[in-house]
This record gives sequence, C-alpha cells and structure tokens, in this order.
Amino acid sequence: ENKEKEDNARNGYGTKRAKSTFGEIDLSVPRDRNALYEPRIVPKRQKDISGIEEIIISMYAKGMTTTDIQKHMESIYGLDFSKESISRITDKVLEKAKEWQNRPLSKIYSIIFLDALFFKVRRDGMVKNTAVYAVIGIDLEGKKDCLGIWIENSESAKFWLSVLNEIKNRGVEDVLIFATDGLNGLSDAIKAVYPESEIQRCIVHQVRNSMKFVSYKDRKELSKDMKSIYTAPTEEAGLSALESLKEKWREKYPHVIKSWEDNWPELSCIFKYPEPIRRLIYTTNPIESFNSSLRKVTKNRGVFPTEDSLFKLLYLAIQDITKRWVNRIRDWSIIYPQLYIFFQERIER
Repeated sequence: ENKEKEDNARNGYGTKRAKSTFGEIDLSVPRDRNALYEPRIVPKRQKDISGIEEIIISMYAKGMTTTDIQKHMESIYGLDFSKESISRITDKVLEKAKEWQNRPLSKIYSIIFLDALFFKVRRDGMVKNTAVYAVIGIDLEGKKDCLGIWIENSESAKFWLSVLNEIKNRGVEDVLIFATDGLNGLSDAIKAVYPESEIQRCIVHQVRNSMKFVSYKDRKELSKDMKSIYTAPTEEAGLSALESLKEKWREKYPHVIKSWEDNWPELSCIFKYPEPIRRLIYTTNPIESFNSSLRKVTKNRGVFPTEDSLFKLLYLAIQDITKRWVNRIRDWSIIYPQLYIFFQERIER
C-alpha cells in the first residue's frame, strides 16, 4: 500500500455538478493516478454542498475577496472553486439583500441617524467615488437597527426625497428627531416628508469642519471657545457664547463664524432637551462606529466591479454587525420618559 502511495501522482481535475441552496454549482475535484484521493468536504458521490456555501458566504462577509476565498478553499479543503462559482454563490445573497432593503419598518422612530461612506466603484468603464448612505434608527423601545443602505453619486434634495419616501412607504409614519451631519438637500427633504421632525446637526462634524484652515497654534483655544457654545445650559447662553466667539475670532476666521451662524437653527435643537437626550443627539457617534465596522470589512477592496457587488458585501457585513445589537441603548429608561414628555401627542397617535 505504501508503495502504491509512493508511485502515486496528481492527475489533473475531474468535474462534478453539485446541488446547493442557491442552485447547481460546477466543482473541479483533484484526481490522482491511483484513485486514492478522498475529498473530505465533498466526499466522492456526495452531490450536496450546502454547508460549503455557508463557509464561503461567511468568508465573503468578513471581507475576503473571491481570489482569497478560492486560495483558502484550495489550501484548507483541497477544493478548486472557480471565481465564477464563488461569485454565483455570493450573488444569490442579492435576493435576500433586496428583501431586507424592502422589509416593513416600525411605525415611529425616536431618532434616526444618517451619514455617508465613500467607495470606489467601476461605472461605465471608469472608477468613480461613490457615496453609500446608511440610515440607523432607534425605536421607542430603545433598540437600534439599520433601516437600509442607499448608493448614490451625489447628495441632493431629490435623492433624499426618494430615500425618505421609501422609508415612509415601508411603514415609518413619524420620526421624532433626525441627527445628521449636514448632508446637502437633506433638511429640505425632511421638512417635505416629515414636517414635524426636529433636525439636529452633528456638533462633532460642525467642530471638525470649523477646524479646516485654522492655524495649528489656534486650534486648542478655538476648540475650547466652541465647546462653551454647545455645552451651554440654555440656547440664550449658547448664543451669548457664540457672540463671544464672534468678537474674538471674526477677523482671523470669518468662515468659522459664518458656519456657526448659518447652521444655528439646526445646531441649537439640543438646548430644548435635558442632558441624557442631548448626549444622544449632539453627535452621530452611533452611526460613526457602525461605519468604522463596515470600513474594516471593505478595506481589502480597492475597487468594486459593480454597485451590486458593493451592496452585497455591505448587506452581509450589516447582518454580522446588527446581530450584536440585542440590548437597548444606554440610559434608555431615563431617556424615554423625557422624550415622552416632549412628544406625547405624536407617540400616542
């Protein structure tokens, strides 16, 4: 028997058509001259590979490319999957992703966060920077969920109108507060679709944008002066701090003053609320941490060949991330009674 093994050699590949959850897949199975090779993952005469699919989809969801998966399946399992077979398996995820993107949503959300991520996608033979907008909602139970992802080239009121109408058509009748980072056209679209909603512009983004073109030596002091605005106890005190900022910095940094004054209606929403609600809405942090998790999964990808391949990967990554969102957000037992006082009529509708 040992001599038979020693005399043995590779003898190319045989083809085998196997059934899977997502349809039939062609496999290339290694052969040897003496027919001693026994595949372990898909044994001889076995024609069902449903278990393998789960492994492939899981690897794809963790950010591995089709080439990575192909090499991994070859080195670990001795299976030669073509890139086309791997793509076919992961393409079937698109149907589930589209179902997820159209699923019914809660009737009312206490807060909705919106933010953008950018990816390189091949379109019409050119690589273009493409924005993906993620929408995260906190319902009245204090549970967080990703309502969907929208891929678009440019921010505009028309685009946001279609997104918000889609959310409305999926059952969302009211949103108490939108927390945004000042995306173009979004405020107008919110006023058109959810006219009663409050809009709070992310203070962290405002400070970050204010710091552009500010001399390094002034940053610490200017940052401290801006902090005295958004940590003020009342809107009146906040306006007073803004006036002090204006007196001190308008000569040197007029763009900073103009930005705070222009955006004040959406920066000052926080002053209506007590500390626990302020903490929740003054920054888009809940969505920023979500975005950084998505970036980890997509960092190995230079360019996505199609929008569908981007959507497919983001959907799988989101399923992975949201599995961990089982608990209510921190201090919800304090936050909800206060929201109820402010929005009782709308909550009880």
